[in-house]
Amino acid sequence: MKKILILIFGFLFGLSNAQTNEKSLLWKISGKGLSQPSYLYGTIHITCDATLPSKVKEAMNKTNQLCLELDMDDANMQVEMMSSMMMKDGVTMQSLATAEDFKIVDEFLKKNLGFSAQLLNTVKPFMVSAMLYPKMMDCPMQSVEAELMKISSEQNESTIGLETVTEQLNVFDAIPYKDQMDELVKTAKSDLVRDSKELKEMLELYKSEDIQAMVEFTKNSDNAMTSKFDDELLNNRNQNWISRIEKIAKENPTFFGVGAAHLGGELGVINLLRKYGFTVEPVH
Repeated sequence: MKKILILIFGFLFGLSNAQTNEKSLLWKISGKGLSQPSYLYGTIHITCDATLPSKVKEAMNKTNQLCLELDMDDANMQVEMMSSMMMKDGVTMQSLATAEDFKIVDEFLKKNLGFSAQLLNTVKPFMVSAMLYPKMMDCPMQSVEAELMKISSEQNESTIGLETVTEQLNVFDAIPYKDQMDELVKTAKSDLVRDSKELKEMLELYKSEDIQAMVEFTKNSDNAMTSKFDDELLNNRNQNWISRIEKIAKENPTFFGVGAAHLGGELGVINLLRKYGFTVEPVH
């Protein structure tokens, strides 16, 4: 079930407007009464190579706990996830598409997931799309978050989360189900060609640590989930996190790992922390 969660959260790698050209995914947080620095790292939820740079391991050695978007060790995670996957008010995927398009999606899902669209009919289309990520990759899927958790465990440190599963998955009630279904139809009609190409390009940009290049790429994305709904997926959540990050960092020097999507932009975590009074510097 945790693997499915990672797939779902992988969709959150839509990127916001960056205000810095500094190439780094690791940032040091200091000032505003912090007795010791904390660190902020932009992760990618699915990748072919989740090997962590030495600077990340060094930063983890300087902190006392790991904070991800979610507490992946939360015993209630699976229950929360299952209760948040279904569309509300009796909406179905079949009601969101033409008969012809629903048939295309049905055949596509049988081919790639082994499930009919009828079986998944009440699941949010975004969730169904996320299940397809392993099919888009030409390698076994790895997760940066899983690597961070491994180090945290080896250091006998706790892992906590910035938000609950319910908070995160409620985002997909704010995004119209019809828009989600339209993207799933596009994916089915391209037989994953469009999505596989975009994912590959995203992975290369992530390796470069060039936030601005990531921004330019996603601005022009054909996928509305990365180009149209940045408030729902990113900006609103970023603003909710800032006071939580402050509280956590003041209590304990912490290594924060969040999707690289959340780093840049006027409403990105880096800029919001700076506006909040913290000093946030890139670590090269």
